[in-house]
Amino acid sequence: MLNRTEFWIVTSLAAASLLLMLTNMVMVAQHRKAQAEVSARAQYIQQAAQLEPLYREVVKALADLSVRNNDAALREVLAKQGITVSGNPAPATTAPAPGNGGK
Repeated sequence: MLNRTEFWIVTSLAAASLLLMLTNMVMVAQHRKAQAEVSARAQYIQQAAQLEPLYREVVKALADLSVRNNDAALREVLAKQGITVSGNPAPATTAPAPGNGGK
């Protein structure tokens, strides 16, 4: 049998083990939650990187349209998003004049 001192030592160690186990369970749950959040953010970043060329083309098309039509309202919309548009409209392309028969 255990004497009184040994009993309390063993009981204290068991209580400490139980407390550490509960702490570990809480920390694992928090870690999983943080991992899920990081994973969601990484997925968002990856998707945004895939859409970036499309966004760039849309902004370029809007800027060209605002310059070509001298559209102040569209320039203002772009300016609110931090995009500065300046410059002259690009000259319209023309077809080669007929006459040489392609020579």
